[in-house]
Amino acid sequence: MNKAKFKKGQLHPRNKHQGRYDFPALVQACPELSKYLVLTPRGEDSINFSDPKSVMLLNKALLAYFYQIDFWQIPAGYLCPPIPGRVDYIHYLADLLAGSVESGLLTGSQIKGLDIGCGANCIYPILGARSYDWSFVGADIDALAVKTARLLVSSNVNLRNKVSIREQKEKDNIFTGLVTKNDRFAFSMCNPPFHASMEEAASGTQLKLKNLNKKAKPAETNHKTDKVTLNFAGQAHELSCAGGEIQFVKQMIKESLLFKQQICWFTCLISKSANLAPLKQLLEKQNVQQLKVVEMAQGQKISRFIAWTYLDQQQQKDFFA
Repeated sequence: MNKAKFKKGQLHPRNKHQGRYDFPALVQACPELSKYLVLTPRGEDSINFSDPKSVMLLNKALLAYFYQIDFWQIPAGYLCPPIPGRVDYIHYLADLLAGSVESGLLTGSQIKGLDIGCGANCIYPILGARSYDWSFVGADIDALAVKTARLLVSSNVNLRNKVSIREQKEKDNIFTGLVTKNDRFAFSMCNPPFHASMEEAASGTQLKLKNLNKKAKPAETNHKTDKVTLNFAGQAHELSCAGGEIQFVKQMIKESLLFKQQICWFTCLISKSANLAPLKQLLEKQNVQQLKVVEMAQGQKISRFIAWTYLDQQQQKDFFA
């Protein structure tokens, strides 16, 4: 079992979002963002990161400026993901695939990924297609998320032939009923629901609110409520599921056995490091050929994904031949 090395606080070296945001350039890409700029105590441009509208427009500007995405919008209340951290997952996946062939980075539409729970934002297929020219299938159980993701794809000419969206009709399944017998994916990826209930999610939200309120400046406060509003939102199925993250990933691991010849690498974000040990034990029982934990850092936040394959090194090379 291998663990990727990283320097604390640093994004992946290929991540385009190092350092401070260039707000003049971002405003040029998304003029609407200009109405939401605030000045920091040092007199520098920023936004109110506790305001959902500001965060959504920042994402829109980042996607337009760095990834040439002309149209990006999500329904109110749906998850609005932070792009620097999301694209780190993509870059570390690229390194994982490069290790399979023991050569350079794998690019081009012949490299096909499966995003489990693509959401209305469709962020991973967008970032993967624009960063490495990969093709994607994005999947979700939510009909409105599927409809919105399809609209995003059809509205951007550089995504139309790269990304397709499927609805998973069987809400208790992950791969079963979604992956067809003719599918072959270089990898699957997933940002699973972390919480076991919406009550647990609400408790975590209150902690985030408390921390945001401590950090907020007067200009960043919602004066109608005297509280800082949430900046990320999320539907119930995006935030919680029965049994929480560990039960979701256990189900993913069990189903992965059925598709071990069709998906080279199975991967999934793990929010709680304590969940790694039981998940590793389950994977070892299933006799995976390789198991890796890849750690990523965004400032003070450390995240990770677990990756496993049932293919040995030669079979991995043959998979991409």
